[in-house]
Amino acid sequence: MLLLIKYTLLYGIVLMLVALGGMFSEHSGIINIALEGIMVIGGVAGVLTLTMLPASMPAFATVLIAVLVAAIAGMVYSLLLAFASINLKADQTIGGTALNLLATAVAVVISKHFSDSGSAKLNYSNKPFLFSIGGLELSIFVPLGIALLIISYIVLYKTRFGCVCALRRASSGCGLCGHQRLQDALCRCRHLGRSGCYRRLAYIVPPVQTWNFEVGVAGAGFLALAVMIFGQWKPFHICGAAMFFAVFKSLANIADSTFLAQLHWSSNIYNMMPFVASMVILAFTSKNSMAPKAEGIPYDKGSR
Repeated sequence: MLLLIKYTLLYGIVLMLVALGGMFSEHSGIINIALEGIMVIGGVAGVLTLTMLPASMPAFATVLIAVLVAAIAGMVYSLLLAFASINLKADQTIGGTALNLLATAVAVVISKHFSDSGSAKLNYSNKPFLFSIGGLELSIFVPLGIALLIISYIVLYKTRFGCVCALRRASSGCGLCGHQRLQDALCRCRHLGRSGCYRRLAYIVPPVQTWNFEVGVAGAGFLALAVMIFGQWKPFHICGAAMFFAVFKSLANIADSTFLAQLHWSSNIYNMMPFVASMVILAFTSKNSMAPKAEGIPYDKGSR
């Protein structure tokens, strides 16, 4: 049971963080299906930072530096989508798909350049990111994720600085030009949605100490999109959806130590379960989905 709780929290918090980042983006009117690519870029930047930092550095400093580097890398990469969507009025779905394809290729080239073996695998230590409570080993991203979940709810629904209000002000056309105000709204959403800043590092580092960037982040970004939709773009609903999918993901790690081992199923079957579950659930619930208004519509001052 402890293993199930451990891996459910580990994967669930990561999916929640990614989905929250996408939620803020979509509340600003940008369809961000580039979550997978942003995770990859942030992940490779954070892991490379871990490999370069001295082993004698304090754990707090190691975690802080790695998280900041991953966050900055992911935010800079996401600006490509912001520029294409706002300034060029490009199709946001196509732009996000292009970023997903580009990210894995960039990560493979970078990781092969810095890898001692010449492969896309990077080795690192994840000890600074782990702590134990009553025999249960957890990642530092668990308490941080819970805190950011609460902050996201407060910002989105309890303050006038929420993304919906920012978008409303952006469309009012007061003072600044429309494009600049929408850019400000999106940047504010990115800033408020810092729950997604370190999500790339949170997925890769805590579970293992070696990562092959040829697989990107193994589809976690796409699964987070399903979590966001199933959670109806609402923070606490997203949290519940993330934990639901995380249970299926966890089975791949603990099946051999439970009664499921008697089934002699391959771990690939358990790895498929979250994606199969997402397709089945979305097939039955997508009709009732209430996406943010003006989502995916290029900003045009004359039409507002």
